[in-house]
Amino acid sequence: MPDKILSPKSHHVPDRGPDLVAAPERRAAEARAAAAAGPPIAPVAVTTDLSAAGGVTVSTVAPAPAPGDAGAGGENRRRRDDLFAAAGPLLRRPGFVLAALFVAFVIVSGLVPSLFTSYKPSATSGSDKLKGPSLDHLFGTDELGRDLFSRVLHGSTLTIKATGGAVLIAIVAGLTIGVVAGFFGGWVDSVLMRIIDILLAIPMLLMALVIVTALGFGLLPIAIAVGVTITPTFARTTRAEVLRVKEQPYVEAARTGGASWGRVLLRHILPNSWGPVSVLAVLDFGTAVLVISSLSFLGFGTPPPAAEWGTLISNGRNFLITSPWLSLLPGLFVGLVVFSLNHIARTLEEIKR
Repeated sequence: MPDKILSPKSHHVPDRGPDLVAAPERRAAEARAAAAAGPPIAPVAVTTDLSAAGGVTVSTVAPAPAPGDAGAGGENRRRRDDLFAAAGPLLRRPGFVLAALFVAFVIVSGLVPSLFTSYKPSATSGSDKLKGPSLDHLFGTDELGRDLFSRVLHGSTLTIKATGGAVLIAIVAGLTIGVVAGFFGGWVDSVLMRIIDILLAIPMLLMALVIVTALGFGLLPIAIAVGVTITPTFARTTRAEVLRVKEQPYVEAARTGGASWGRVLLRHILPNSWGPVSVLAVLDFGTAVLVISSLSFLGFGTPPPAAEWGTLISNGRNFLITSPWLSLLPGLFVGLVVFSLNHIARTLEEIKR
């Protein structure tokens, strides 16, 4: 027991008088500052009760967090910082930036060619036959007076459609085969990988020619043929990644925690196997462009008057001596597309390492 019990009247809090008097003014100042900073976050009231000792009750208000540190604003800022951190190594490589800009130009020109040329791809002009490159006709004109630059840009539409379809077929088929082979293993893995080895032993262009001959000419047969030819590389890469990820400790921990194999596959194995497959998709996009252009050059593409890149190069062979730009400029354009896609894929692979 204390020797002396203070009465409520005699109790006071030493040196608290100025604080208690200034508390309303301080709260008002904090309210004005919070209103000026933006939508306020509800402050937390802290109450200190000294009534047990016969004292007074002192209330203080904890300052609200800064608007940028909490809520949607802070989350958006963190996401933006993460995006810049991921893009930083890529933006510091001028070669990657130039390649990405050129590929973006090809894609946009294929989707909306009228943004970059006012000429129709099939419009002929008897007075403009076989004119060389100029400001009016950047790539010159062909034997019918058609603007070659316009035909190259409109040919991007056909090539992008065929290439996109081929890569999509290869990703779906390759992921399915690779996941099944790597996940189940055993005789399933052996059988599927022997089939993949047989497909890899056949030259890519030869296999595509056989499939196109069997299915017929056109955009869809070409997409299917090229998709089948690049599927084996997707299957092998996916299988290797699934085998690697399947042995990781977090996969074993998920299984120990009671997760089903389906959940483990969808939540852990597939997301962590996608990195190398995405790089391969960019690389094989360039390969698909090259194979599709080769098929068109050999006459297995979309029938005329479609302006496919390979067809344009093939048509210019008859004028190589007098008008070399008819084959040279479309061929250079195709080469730049393939080189840019390969450079992007190699850069992404280096960054991931």
